[in-house]
This record gives sequence, structure tokens and C-alpha cells, in this order.
Amino acid sequence: MAGFVNLIKLSVGSESVDTLAEWQASRVAQSEDGLPRHVTRMWPKRESEILQGGSIYWVIKGVIQCRQKILRLDEVIGADGIRRCAIVLDPQLVRTETALRRPFQGWRYLKPEDSPADLSDARKQDDDIPVELAAALAEIGVR
Repeated sequence: MAGFVNLIKLSVGSESVDTLAEWQASRVAQSEDGLPRHVTRMWPKRESEILQGGSIYWVIKGVIQCRQKILRLDEVIGADGIRRCAIVLDPQLVRTETALRRPFQGWRYLKPEDSPADLSDARKQDDDIPVELAAALAEIGVR
């Protein structure tokens, strides 16, 4: 697992993994090659570690629920002339075990050993449970 690092980010405005997917499918959320991206003000100092296999873990409604592999970091110059970082993502959203996270601004680094595991194939077939229930289960340690 050594050699890469993940990012963790709040998915502000998302109600579920499905609404995150819908947003990323919109043209406004895509790079020129049609891949989903998230534009942020800061450029990660640990770029080389991120690009060695890192993912972005999405916090939706206070709970980590999914991740996406980070493919590359693109420079974007805003209308204001300020340089920004577009985190370009694999379009596949991989559901993960749930994990509670308090609100925070921007993104944070997330060590692989601290990252929630992907859901097993058997669990991927489960019906989605309400976010509030997922948060309550995560709070008592049931994933």
C-alpha cells in the first residue's frame, strides 16, 4: 500500500452517491475529454503520491460513501486569471464501507490504511439505505 496517498473531500450539495453521479455526468463537471473533474483552488503538494494510485473519497451527508480513482491533475486558469487544480477522475464511483466524517473545508490527505474498504461484491447488490441510517450505523461501528 505504500507509495500513494488518497484525498478526502466533502461532496457539497450531493444527497447520495446517485446525485453525485448525476452531477458528474453534466457537461459543466467534465474536463475537455469528457471525464469528471473537481476543480479546487489549491494544488496538492503530494501530487506524485496521489498519481501513484490514489483515489478521492467522497463524504456525502457526513459519511464517506464512495471513492473514485484520480487519473491526473490538470491546470485550469479561471476567468479571474487564477491558477486552479482540476482533479480528473475515473467515471466509476466505487461504493465503500461507510465512515463518519465531521465537516471540513477543502480536501485532506487520507492514508491508505485509514481509508474505508470497498464494498464486497455481495454488498454491492444490497439496496441503498438512507444516509441517516448509514451514518447511525457507522457511528456504532456497523458498516
